[in-house]
Amino acid sequence: MALVEYNPFRGLDRFFDQFAQMASGDSRLMPMDLYRDGDDFVARMDLPGVDPSSIDIDVHDNVLTVRAERKANDVKHDEHSGWVSRERSYGSFARQLSLDSSLDASRITADYTDGELVLTIPVAEEAKPQKIQVTQGQHRAVTVGTDESDASEQKAETSTDAKAAD
Repeated sequence: MALVEYNPFRGLDRFFDQFAQMASGDSRLMPMDLYRDGDDFVARMDLPGVDPSSIDIDVHDNVLTVRAERKANDVKHDEHSGWVSRERSYGSFARQLSLDSSLDASRITADYTDGELVLTIPVAEEAKPQKIQVTQGQHRAVTVGTDESDASEQKAETSTDAKAAD
């Protein structure tokens, strides 16, 4: 039997990518690598030329949304200057990831360095495997009584039985 690694992002991430490509008609997507690193999922997104103050990240209804904006360079247009080629995308960018309930959205961290946004998304403590400690000889009998007089009667019967056995 093959073991398949669990990926809480699989289905909806592909859907959002396809939808965004069809809707925009250009390549304004944020290319992303996503991998698991121990108890964290790490998403690395390319956002070159983006002002860090324009990056907006939020989580609502288990959907993480990243928005950013790259402003176009101002180029003087006159008879001696102007665009020769303009291939880079400018404007607003957005990417959404569906988060599984086994992830801890309240502890997501984000770092933007050298045009790369790195999101670290931890697995929730409740979703991590738990070890149950096995003890030996710790089983205790439980006496069920309705009040204190029942418990003292049972105690007296036990000591009478013990004396009779001698």
